[in-house]
Amino acid sequence: MKTWQKMLISMLITLAIGGAYLFSVWRHRQNPGVIPQDNTRQTLSKDDLVVMREFFPMHFEDTLRLQGTTVWMKNGYLMPYYPYSGGHVQFAKRVGLIPAAQRMDVKKIVKQAVPAGEDDSMGHGVRQAFAVFALPGSAALYATPIGAMEDSDEAYYCDMLFYYDDPHTIYDYWPADVWAAIDAHQVEQGMSELETEMAVGHKMHADARTVGDRTVTYDQAGKHWTVTYVKNRATSVKSQ
Repeated sequence: MKTWQKMLISMLITLAIGGAYLFSVWRHRQNPGVIPQDNTRQTLSKDDLVVMREFFPMHFEDTLRLQGTTVWMKNGYLMPYYPYSGGHVQFAKRVGLIPAAQRMDVKKIVKQAVPAGEDDSMGHGVRQAFAVFALPGSAALYATPIGAMEDSDEAYYCDMLFYYDDPHTIYDYWPADVWAAIDAHQVEQGMSELETEMAVGHKMHADARTVGDRTVTYDQAGKHWTVTYVKNRATSVKSQ
């Protein structure tokens, strides 16, 4: 057999194998069989779909838009507040920690240096920015830090600290008895993790990462709550 004949036969075998493979692929694509269903998709709750206003302040001037507005504390029992008088924050007379969902009527935004030894849950920088506010039914003024400045660096945490709308309207579908417990800063069986945080704040320690199926201990300005959740409902509530 001549060389060109051997080459032709080899080529035909290669084409036959390739053709058979392509035909097999074509048949498979025409009849792919059973397509597995994705059963891992999670259903979003109403809480997951809530949209809250934010304004991402980058400079001190941006925070001035809060003057004359009402905000509600988002990070309850974490941020300290002080009397404000004579145009100064009175650090030596610290009042306590702002409760969760507390209404705050912002009067003005100011800058002030902070004593080196003062722990106010925020980096001091050279100066800090403070929201000066009044509580409902009171003429007294208080101040709480909202940001810090160091040379040309600035950082503001307003969006993390405050609701810009009344949380009663943001979560208006929560039952009346749940809101009654939140307003009293109490935890009741049946509450979700978010509802509990709205009542007693965000200073917490959890024994697992799965939200809604774990035991969480909350520090509510020195009062401790231990809450066990199953399917995101409190099944056991203990306080001390």
